[in-house]
Amino acid sequence: MFSIEHEFDSSIITLVDEAQSAAQEDVVINAFAECITLEQFNPRLNRAEKITLSMEQVRDLAAALDLPEGVYRIRPEEDEKGT
Repeated sequence: MFSIEHEFDSSIITLVDEAQSAAQEDVVINAFAECITLEQFNPRLNRAEKITLSMEQVRDLAAALDLPEGVYRIRPEEDEKGT
């Protein structure tokens, strides 16, 4: 299950793990114009932990989900067109 909320400067997506066993804490994703943050509560440390990804890292992650094992570099569209 997930929810989506739109704020003034970001979109907030919350992922809820509905697994019957070993459910994970909710993941909160904040999508800003310049970066994406992921937050998840860590019950062992009793605090939320945050990861920040640049838009380039998000682009690479999206591409990586559909590629086989290996090392890749995504070229800007201008390079691919030979300009």
